[in-house]
Amino acid sequence: MSHYKSNLRDIQFNLFEAYGVDEYLGKAPFEEIDHDTAMDMLREVDRLATEDFAESFVEADRTKLKLVDGNIELPDGVKKSLDALHDGGWHLVGVSQALGGFGAPETLRWAAAEFFAGANGAISLYPIGGLMARVIEAVGTPEQIEKFAIPMVEQNWGSSMVLTEADAGSDVGAGITKAIHVEGDMWHIEGVKRFITSGDNDYYDNIIHVVLARPVGAAPGTKGLSMFIVPKYLINEDGSLGERNGVVTTNLEDKMGIRGSTTVELSFGVDKPAVGYLVGDVHDGIRQMFLVIEDARMSIGVKAAGTLSTGYLNALEYAQERVQSSDLTQVRDKTAPRVTIIHHPAVRRMLMNQKVYAEGLRALSMYAAWLLDMAHLHPEEEQWAKLNDLMLPMVKGYSSEKAYELLAQSLQVFGGSGYTRDYPIEQYIRDAKIDTIYEGTTAIQGLDLFFRKIARDQGATLMVLGQSILETIKDGSEEMAVERELLGKALEDVQNHVGALVGFSMAAMQDPPEIYKTGLHTTPLLESLAEVVIGWLLIRHADVALEALPGASESDRAFYEGKIASARYFARTVLPQATLRRELAQTEDGGLMDLAVESF
Repeated sequence: MSHYKSNLRDIQFNLFEAYGVDEYLGKAPFEEIDHDTAMDMLREVDRLATEDFAESFVEADRTKLKLVDGNIELPDGVKKSLDALHDGGWHLVGVSQALGGFGAPETLRWAAAEFFAGANGAISLYPIGGLMARVIEAVGTPEQIEKFAIPMVEQNWGSSMVLTEADAGSDVGAGITKAIHVEGDMWHIEGVKRFITSGDNDYYDNIIHVVLARPVGAAPGTKGLSMFIVPKYLINEDGSLGERNGVVTTNLEDKMGIRGSTTVELSFGVDKPAVGYLVGDVHDGIRQMFLVIEDARMSIGVKAAGTLSTGYLNALEYAQERVQSSDLTQVRDKTAPRVTIIHHPAVRRMLMNQKVYAEGLRALSMYAAWLLDMAHLHPEEEQWAKLNDLMLPMVKGYSSEKAYELLAQSLQVFGGSGYTRDYPIEQYIRDAKIDTIYEGTTAIQGLDLFFRKIARDQGATLMVLGQSILETIKDGSEEMAVERELLGKALEDVQNHVGALVGFSMAAMQDPPEIYKTGLHTTPLLESLAEVVIGWLLIRHADVALEALPGASESDRAFYEGKIASARYFARTVLPQATLRRELAQTEDGGLMDLAVESF
């Protein structure tokens, strides 16, 4: 049996009941995909992920990858899983029809992505050729689209995002990899990059590395970086593959988790020139690369949510089968029958924590995807793209932190059995930990949220979001009145939290160390704002469920009652935490930054 347990019903609820995707399926620009087609796609992806794609989950983790003569060979089972995904073209769900993809809405694309990420997180990191083709289509020259983007789709080439350097880490602007101009859009790249996901493997015939490097003489920092297409194999004039380019895998990382995913060090221009092509033939690297980074951050949030979801559902199944101890009401009766552990209050509390976050994180990512659909449908309305930008730090940062935290409770339900390899939870935890680290750590997401998405915008987009939340607070169902009141209090706490950080930032213009007070509370702000958004979405979902309950079937009734219970539990147990974070921010004295290093 597959380790992976999907939640197709909740994904359908998000798409069709909560976010009304049916309203624009079958219409431009999504005219090729109607409701029935979308349902067929979801059912097939669910089956494929559960059966074929999940099959190499254990093999990928326990088969040690080896680097031999600059090449990495993947296990046969991993290749078989990738075959299953690529044979159906499922890596092209979000790729435009002009490039040969499905041209599906972002909501459907990310719904499909959750299945694959939850079923086999490490292996789901390989199929990003379609994404990179989209990026080249968006910002490349016509010649680059013809030479790289189209064959990436038609010939199923792999790809990698190449940013990090050992001495720079998350400070991308400190990178020293250099680019030397040859002619036209052709450059030679020289340097070493580290922690490159999918940087090498023997599955794809060619790998297109998308690389940030600094042209000789360019400005320091991120503004001086340019983006280059660096193929593993050069491409001949007739489109055939030529000789190996001067980019070589010089190290393979030995990791805690996602062991089936190759994470490598790439060296450029060591024994021969590494030929790269300036994307769009313009020096606009960081803006261009953010098209990749933003997509990657969304994918990490979806991966985290998908992993928590299957962890929770595994724990739920076990809790309904494992018999241990009598009911708490009969604990003194030594002859009382033993019950399944789901009847114990402590286990129920842990399961409910997992349930509300599994549903809440999915609601958050699907809302972000819906905003992208709105941006496609209404390109003249800037608010949709800005709202999506505001969501991304929460989707990536909050989802990854809470999924890792709650997966520990999934394991706890199993007790000692969960700590063994008899069950998948220990691997889920190892595979999920990286989500809080790469594509920008959680602290970086908090800084991004406050400084780039709120302060730089002067709070305009946050106000638009707040107004939408206020509408639900004022006009939601009467059955959720207590929860709406709690949501209103948490929203007020977040607004005051933001106000405190703005005050510190303004004070820093005269007294620079005041900015430390802001930095100490940007991550807590991310947590509180994410919880307000999730609480809002869960209450909206509960309102949908309340309306659907009267005519629901028996199975749907249980599902809808569970949605209502999730909203109530989240509002009552999670939303009040915003008050404490706001109070801590408002009373911050900066003492932590004054503490001598020797005192730590």
